[in-house]
Amino acid sequence: MSQRMLRGMAAGLGALVSLGSMAGCGTDGQVQKATSIKIGVTVYDQYDTFVSQMMTDFNEYAAEQEEQTGIAINVEVYNAAGSQSTQNSQVEEMLDAGCNVICVNLVDRTEPTTIIDMAEKNNVPVIFFNRELVEEDLERWDRVYYVGAKAFESGIMQGEIAADAFKENPDADKNGDGVFQYVVLEGEAGHQDAIIRTENAVDTLNKNGIELEKLSYQIANWNRAQAQTKMTQMLAEYDGEIELVIANNDDMALGAIDALKTSHLKRADWPVVVGIDGTDVGLAAVASGEMVGTVYNDKEGQAQAMLDLAYALSVGDTLDDLNLENGKYIRLPYSKVGSRDVKNYMK
Repeated sequence: MSQRMLRGMAAGLGALVSLGSMAGCGTDGQVQKATSIKIGVTVYDQYDTFVSQMMTDFNEYAAEQEEQTGIAINVEVYNAAGSQSTQNSQVEEMLDAGCNVICVNLVDRTEPTTIIDMAEKNNVPVIFFNRELVEEDLERWDRVYYVGAKAFESGIMQGEIAADAFKENPDADKNGDGVFQYVVLEGEAGHQDAIIRTENAVDTLNKNGIELEKLSYQIANWNRAQAQTKMTQMLAEYDGEIELVIANNDDMALGAIDALKTSHLKRADWPVVVGIDGTDVGLAAVASGEMVGTVYNDKEGQAQAMLDLAYALSVGDTLDDLNLENGKYIRLPYSKVGSRDVKNYMK
């Protein structure tokens, strides 16, 4: 496999990462005993830490598969930069280029119709990943798939991590009122996964006997810098009152920690901070004690599952060994990560 290249795309299509020689491939979604296949990938934001790390793993696994099978695997990765219209154009370009399968990290989970219709028209299977669309859209065509995890599981585990932290350290109740004052850094307004993560984290804390008082709820769009800004504002408004930060992902949890580091609060007076994803930087924050814990979203497993599915679809292999749920879904389990076991997850 040739060295990865980064080159600009016209009309704002973002970055393109290309692996391998650009051998031609058919547009009917199948390759007859191919000597090469082409996989097109578009991500909602190349700067999302979890997605970036998952794509690094995906490219590595593609290189390994190529070496094992002797079939050249060409992977093109586009950055939609938060624009659904841009992503639609990228998918159209991939289809015109003859990709055997399209993998989509959807910008707007409520707007997959254009992509599905284009893929169906060209008879090219499409794998959505990480940002789950609604079931009705997945059922629109029999060659639409999803690789990811169940959002509610991560929320439950995040709530359990926070509940355990409070039970093990009663001093985390800074004002001693028996109620834990909390703030939320949520991914996107109206985003199903963000809502489900938050609701299940709070519900799990309540079920574990932790009495809560919500101080504030802020949208930070999964982004570390935005989370730092929002957390700085909340620290100014609720000076010394915040005892728990529930962040829908590690990037936002780290943004909260960035704000705490520049605040007047001593380290011992920081609130409990919990994240989700288990990114490399998130795990490092758990190891340092800055973050109490995170929920590991199996990016390696998802990358491998997506590569296995994309490869099988491209060369016409059976999907029987991939353990698809309802013939559509591959979901990998989450894991709780705290200070005691974080080293088991660090590379």
